[in-house]
Amino acid sequence: MAPRRGAALWLVLFAAYAATLGLGAAPGERYSPREVHYLMSAESVVSDGDLDLRDEYATSAWRRFTRVPPRPTAALSRGRLVEPQGIGFPLLIAPAYALGGATAVELFLAAVTALAFVLAAALARRLVPEPWASAAALVAGLSPPALAAATAVSPEPAGAALLAAAALGALAVRDRPRLGLAFAAAAPVAVLPWLALELAAGGAVCALAIARWVGRRARWWIALLALDSVLSSGVAYLTLNDGLYGGLTPYAPATAPGGPTGASSVGEALERAPRLLGLLADRDAGLLRWAPFMALALYAVWLLWRSRRERLAAAVPGQRDVEVAAGFIAAICGVQLVVAAFLAPSLHGTWGPARLLVPVMPLAAALCAWGLRFAPRTGSVLAALTLAGSAWLLIGLRVGSGGLAPLRGDVPWGGAQDVLPRFTGGALGAGEAVLLAAAVAGIAALLVREWRAWRGLPAG
Repeated sequence: MAPRRGAALWLVLFAAYAATLGLGAAPGERYSPREVHYLMSAESVVSDGDLDLRDEYATSAWRRFTRVPPRPTAALSRGRLVEPQGIGFPLLIAPAYALGGATAVELFLAAVTALAFVLAAALARRLVPEPWASAAALVAGLSPPALAAATAVSPEPAGAALLAAAALGALAVRDRPRLGLAFAAAAPVAVLPWLALELAAGGAVCALAIARWVGRRARWWIALLALDSVLSSGVAYLTLNDGLYGGLTPYAPATAPGGPTGASSVGEALERAPRLLGLLADRDAGLLRWAPFMALALYAVWLLWRSRRERLAAAVPGQRDVEVAAGFIAAICGVQLVVAAFLAPSLHGTWGPARLLVPVMPLAAALCAWGLRFAPRTGSVLAALTLAGSAWLLIGLRVGSGGLAPLRGDVPWGGAQDVLPRFTGGALGAGEAVLLAAAVAGIAALLVREWRAWRGLPAG
């Protein structure tokens, strides 16, 4: 039944993602500037067999994707113009581009994104039974952030599939520390930095988990052999980048002020700490503004804390496995949240740090499944709001309102979204802090009430 359910989930999601083809990243523009650079790199791979974009700029190859001339994002390196798109993602999408141009690339990425949420359902089954697992994956996969990212020419959707596969593989290795499984789990981890350097942190959590779980069974030789593939990939990554870009990362020749992060010092980066809340609750770019259903992932973290505090694993069979899986998934999500908060140049703007949360959306969906099971009524309301927002967004885009990169447009919350603060880079005002605290407290009270009802405790 599981394969059939997974196939049905994939078909529904792929159909929804395919329906977004042709929607513009901004009014009058199908692709964002960032997507144009990736497509030009794919064009260079297909037509020239390299990543040197000098001839693409000379022949105005960008006219196939945009009316606005893009600016080079890197200086010449050893006589070549290689931009910080990296090597892996242009090579990944090049076959689809060769077959059908940019539209084929979008369809390929839609298929990959749908697969990522099928894997999310498999991860969720580590925490809860059906139908909670597939229901949470479906709602998260149909949320506005997922719809916006599914056909975006950007490495995050592919990274989401690889990260979900790596997490599943690591948990499988915990169950059965076999050499073949360890290699299979390590393979996605080895590929992640090639797609985008920002994905390496989540992959590192998976690699450490594989080493710990295999080593705990006194089979360090399996861990060493599996992680050797990750280390070998890392050495190759650094070596090729040094030869191609003149530095250890693709960002070496980048011309952006402050480097790829936009921060000129550690102190300046640490000043971005309020973004940890902004990524979730910003009035314009916050994840919960667009997908209220994802609040269940926060509830799942609370369930995990409560389970460990009350030592439920000692009384409930299988609870220890649930706790380990949930803690592992939450750790990957937390690490990626930190990467998005501190390393992205700005909270707002074209594909700001919110795009860096896309790789962990399938993992967050698995946590949402746990929350949905223990708060079914509140979860159903949040799911309905999220799906209504998706429909509202798509209708708005079809009539020429809003955009996908970044997400822009109205949401049908009746003005409730105005309660959320706007994180502009400075400290929160007193009023915004109070409103944010009230909103969080309200959601927490609803979820605690649901949990107490499920446990058969009095509501008061």
